[in-house]
Amino acid sequence: MKDAIAILCGGGPAPGINTVISSVAKVFLNNGYRVIGLHEGYKGLFSNETRIDEIDYNFADDIYTRGGSALQMSRFKPDLSTLNVAFFRENNIKLLVTIGGDDTASTANRISKYLEEKNVKLQNIHVPKTIDNDLPLPEGVPTFGYNSAKNEGVMIANTVLEDARTSQNWFILSAMGREAGHLTIGIGSACHYPMIIIPEMFNNAEVTFENIIRLNISSIIKRKILGLKYGASIISEGVFHFMKEEEIRNSGINFTFDAHGHPELHSISKSHVFASLVQKRVKELGLDNKMRPVELGFELRCTKPIGYDLTYCTLLGFGVYQLFEQGHSRCMVSVDHTGKVDPLFLKDVEDENGRVQARLVNINASNTQAVLNHGMHYLTEKDYEAAKAYVENPEYYDFNKILNR
Repeated sequence: MKDAIAILCGGGPAPGINTVISSVAKVFLNNGYRVIGLHEGYKGLFSNETRIDEIDYNFADDIYTRGGSALQMSRFKPDLSTLNVAFFRENNIKLLVTIGGDDTASTANRISKYLEEKNVKLQNIHVPKTIDNDLPLPEGVPTFGYNSAKNEGVMIANTVLEDARTSQNWFILSAMGREAGHLTIGIGSACHYPMIIIPEMFNNAEVTFENIIRLNISSIIKRKILGLKYGASIISEGVFHFMKEEEIRNSGINFTFDAHGHPELHSISKSHVFASLVQKRVKELGLDNKMRPVELGFELRCTKPIGYDLTYCTLLGFGVYQLFEQGHSRCMVSVDHTGKVDPLFLKDVEDENGRVQARLVNINASNTQAVLNHGMHYLTEKDYEAAKAYVENPEYYDFNKILNR
């Protein structure tokens, strides 16, 4: 029987998934392997009726530049005892290629270990995918999909800021990023947003709704001092993950939770929550700004990949074959800016519970500090006198004091 590989996609979509599937398929087809695409992510592997697609050259060619995923995806927390071990044996699977984020990578690691216990020899190589850019790749190496999602977000955010200028309103955007603020600061800095709020900013302060309100008011007043009645702020949804349980409970927001225990942030509009809270404070202070909420979420995930990700995802796909030939397993494929392929072993980046740790924004990096120090509008001590025209206690809205910088 011909040797085969299986490809599955877990979690949510990201631009470039189809490029990876296509590139992996082509290089393995070229080398005589059968390529099987699994639908519904891990859910398909924990069923006796696993849905598959035989991937040939026509399939691979057809999907290369598309957004979304040709292999249907799902979020699924498996019970290893129900794994369809027979699928691997009957199809002579030599490699399981997983495309996804941290949960997908961690689950792949557990499956590989479980199959080894069942005397099924299987290599596993993971392709790191997430628009959140929060997998622990080497510094400066993005996860695929991030740059395409950022590019789409920049187009929307620029239009929103132009609307703010035209209508003389203030917009509050919320951007995806389950724990990390990469997408938020990437979009916000590219668009010169006067206020960018990411959880990593609170390394010396507590993440609270009050502090988020204060940061927005700080920017609104600073812009007024500068003669600008309009503006926009962009806030990472990741701030919720750093709030105390009591803070969220007292907010009145009723979260549901996904299979991995993460708050299902998609079930509420974060921008509406933030805009309502800031609008209430604006009224209390007698400021005349009107808040307008905008959610940057699902519309970023299935956009067509830009040129950067088309090239990057192709190299990742080819890199899977290179690592497979070298005998590597239980690793992520990493490609640096020179095109060099390296394995990143899951055992080196997982915690004591076998979970891959999220990569947060490096708040002390030069580019991050440049944005914080020079790229935004907010009150500092030198603005106190002018700010008294709008608030009695400008010190309370001092950016550096809010964050204890």
